Amino acid sequence: MLLSIRHRFLFIHTAKTGGTSVRAALSGYKWRDPYRLPQYLCSRISGLTGHRLGVKFPRHAKAIAAQEMLPRAFYDSLFKFVFVRNPWDLQVSSYHHLKRERPHLVAGRDFETFLRWKLDPGRPYQFHIDTSIERQSDYVVDLHGKVIVDLIGRYERLTEDFSEACRQIGIRPPDLPHRRRAQDREHDYRSYYTDQTAALVAERFADDLSMFEYRF
Repeated sequence: MLLSIRHRFLFIHTAKTGGTSVRAALSGYKWRDPYRLPQYLCSRISGLTGHRLGVKFPRHAKAIAAQEMLPRAFYDSLFKFVFVRNPWDLQVSSYHHLKRERPHLVAGRDFETFLRWKLDPGRPYQFHIDTSIERQSDYVVDLHGKVIVDLIGRYERLTEDFSEACRQIGIRPPDLPHRRRAQDREHDYRSYYTDQTAALVAERFADDLSMFEYRF
């Protein structure tokens, strides 16, 4: 999550949707914000206390966290945006990300075996394994299921939707750097799936498919 008080925007960072590139592109505005110093101090305090104090929004916090913690009038005044991604494509991206950066979690499993293990409802819940087990729709709604962000961009048209977000913020769109671009996966995510594993993702992320109208 990235908050700019000066430019009045809040970026909600869902995993594996180009968020690292968006944060990097907006970093210049972050450092020029006159409120950056107290925000930085809060971040340092959070780290030094082992993140036991509620003084910083986690990187992948949901919009509801900001709505609950910020003054409501201030939250409503912010331009709030987020990016989402086709759930089947996102799971493939997540698998390769973990193979590269946290291979002990994959433990040599192929995609199908890992996906079944990861989404197994009988497996003890372990959030730290992979944030992509979270429904993306949960990041944009309040406790009553009402959408509380202003723009839901698509990973599939990241450049265009990021430019629209910048237009609504009132800043010139900076170039999006290519951060964490995968070089070790097949281009077509559909080639990773059987009918059974595609149905498994469809069942798990049914709310995302309904809200964002994604199809396999």
